[in-house]
Amino acid sequence: MLTYTTIMADSETLECVTEHERILQEIESTDTACVGPTLRSVYDDQPYAHKRFMEKLDARIRNHDREIEKMCNFHHQGFVDAITELLKVRADAEKLMGQVTDTNRRLQEAGKEVTARTEEVVCCRLQQRNMATTVERLQLCLPVLEMYSKLKEQLQTKRYYAALKTMEQLENVYIPRVGQYRFCQIMAENLPRLRDQIKEISMSDLKDFLESIRKHSDKVGEAAMKQAQQHRTFNSAVARQGSAGPYSRPLFTLNGRGREALNGQALDDMVEEEEEVLTAQDLVDFSPVYRCLHIYTILGDRETFENYYRKQRKKQARLVLQPQASMHETVEGYRRYFNQIVGFFVVEDHILHATQGLVTRAFTEELWNMALSKIIAVLRTHSSYCDDPDLVLELKNLIVIFADTLQGYGFPVNRLFDLLFEIRDQYNETLLKKWSLVFREIFELDNYSPIPVETEEEYKLVVSRFPFHDAEIEKQDFPKKLPMSQSVPQIYTQVKEFIYASLKFSESLHRSSTEIDDMLRKSTNLLLTRTLSGCLQNLIKKPHIGLTELVQIIINTTHLEQACRYLEDFITNITTVSPEAVHTTRLYGLSTFKDARHAAEGEIYTKLNQKIDEFIQLADYEWCMAESDGRASGYLMDLINFLRSTFQVFTHLPGKVAQTACMSACKHLSTSLLQMLMDSELKQISMGAVQQFNLDVIQCELFASSEPVPGFQGDTLQLAFIDLRQLLDLFMVWDWSTYLADYGQPTSKYLRVNPTTALALLEKMKDTSKKNNIFSQFRKNDRDKQKLIETVVKQLRSLVNGMSLHS
Repeated sequence: MLTYTTIMADSETLECVTEHERILQEIESTDTACVGPTLRSVYDDQPYAHKRFMEKLDARIRNHDREIEKMCNFHHQGFVDAITELLKVRADAEKLMGQVTDTNRRLQEAGKEVTARTEEVVCCRLQQRNMATTVERLQLCLPVLEMYSKLKEQLQTKRYYAALKTMEQLENVYIPRVGQYRFCQIMAENLPRLRDQIKEISMSDLKDFLESIRKHSDKVGEAAMKQAQQHRTFNSAVARQGSAGPYSRPLFTLNGRGREALNGQALDDMVEEEEEVLTAQDLVDFSPVYRCLHIYTILGDRETFENYYRKQRKKQARLVLQPQASMHETVEGYRRYFNQIVGFFVVEDHILHATQGLVTRAFTEELWNMALSKIIAVLRTHSSYCDDPDLVLELKNLIVIFADTLQGYGFPVNRLFDLLFEIRDQYNETLLKKWSLVFREIFELDNYSPIPVETEEEYKLVVSRFPFHDAEIEKQDFPKKLPMSQSVPQIYTQVKEFIYASLKFSESLHRSSTEIDDMLRKSTNLLLTRTLSGCLQNLIKKPHIGLTELVQIIINTTHLEQACRYLEDFITNITTVSPEAVHTTRLYGLSTFKDARHAAEGEIYTKLNQKIDEFIQLADYEWCMAESDGRASGYLMDLINFLRSTFQVFTHLPGKVAQTACMSACKHLSTSLLQMLMDSELKQISMGAVQQFNLDVIQCELFASSEPVPGFQGDTLQLAFIDLRQLLDLFMVWDWSTYLADYGQPTSKYLRVNPTTALALLEKMKDTSKKNNIFSQFRKNDRDKQKLIETVVKQLRSLVNGMSLHS
């Protein structure tokens, strides 16, 4: 056992020695940084193994020390020999050092002069090189300075376009060559400021230009409109001269003056005048615009310039389109307004064609559309203020020239001609107002009596003014009278003058004869149906127009109605449009004069009724009288005499008019008398008053039966008093039993008596009986009769209530 333990210990000791040997080899062969893990393994082995390792390490160190000592002993002799040799060489080195120092000293002394000369040469060479460099740099800088001087000169002489070109050359060619110098840097920094200065100056010139053309637009427009007017007149003259034959004459004349053909000399004069008209280029200097446009184009800021120019022109357009408040008062106000607008667009048209893109066709069209809407609105408003047809006519001529001028520059003007049709209506309105005054004056000065004609010349004069033909009157000897009054030929003449005046507006509107014919007929219809008709209606309604005047008015309207076909022929002769054409408008004069005649007839009826009312107001009945006077009232007899004399005057009227007037008067008289009985303020009526009232009604019936106006059949006129007659008979006869029994029957004797009317009258008579004992005889004879009256009143009330329920 001991032996085994000893063997095992020896074995472990051998393994430990082997491991320590391996570790020492690793320490000797590896890097110092990697020794840590190797040494750590020493401590990781068996306990006290590091002591054995330390012993092993010490042994290895002692072994290496012995080897080093052996090596030093081997090389010691060689080291000693080397030191000995080095000591021998030191003496020679010191000797050599002295010789070198002496040689250097002598060399330094000998090279001092050479060094000085060399330094002088170097200095000269440096100066030469600097001079050459300076000359070279000056040669590079001189063109820059020359160009900059040229730039200053161009700026002083306001040659800004050339100055910008010079700046461009300085920046792109000259300054880059010498850009390292300070003065060039200063120049380069100053060039943008100079550009801005040029932009400001050119923009200032542009503003001056815009202000100038704003002030001169009216002159430019005046020249353009004058040129257009001369050109139009020249073309019209050529056309008329070319179409004029040896037998040609104008289709119509105005104010009695015809148009004479122009000869060759007149045409030459027109050509000379047209050539003398100044153009926009002659009146306006456009160079600021061109110059500013080029400047901004070079500066790369053309879009800004275009936007600014267009914006300013839009503002100016709005200012130009703003009219003066008093423009409508004179034609000069309209002329200045049109001149400014034409001048504005003539300038824009020139800019459009003279520059490339500064303004475009779309921009000018936008401006024109905006301006056209404003112009139409302004003209529509201001023309409505015009009440002078001559001013409206001159405005129309100005609009035509204005439209022709701008149409020559390519602007669409159809809406202006459409506006002229609106102004034509306004012109017709002013004519209608003017002729309304003319008609009123004619009516005021008329004596409303037939025209006396003393001689043949006077008759021919009247017939020449008015188409009157009557075979019976022509056969009569002079002196004689024409049935119409003096206002008839005057009205007819004024209607023809109105047609002439209306025709003036239709000239130069580029319309066909058919359209002109239609315009004339429509305006004439307005004159007849509105103006003349209104004047007639007002005349008829005037208080001072009596029955005699109304009769004459009816006669006058009859003759004017007959003359309407001659007005149709008059318009046809002017326009050469056949009245049989499909779309020809007919004149409405017939209905106008018929309406006026009917109004006059109605006024006759009204005035008759008013006169009857005046007589009725004179009535002075004593409603509580015991018995009648035995004769008709005086006011009623006067009224009947008045009606008789009045209806005798109606012999010149058509039979139906006189019959209608007579029937209307009788009905109104009957109604007035009945209303007198039914007056709410009348509280009591005696039987004597009823008898007196009956006498008056009898006179009315006698008047109706005397046929005051011929043509009535049977007792037609007497029927106007049938309501009164039946009511009075009912009370005079006191036939209530028959009335109540037959009420509602078609064959009733008192069919026209209304229960309400009978009850109201009976109530008034009943109240009287209580106070004045009118019915005392009934109470004395038989008290049952009084009860009968009460019964009648109750039955009448029941009838009235029944009527109310049915209604």
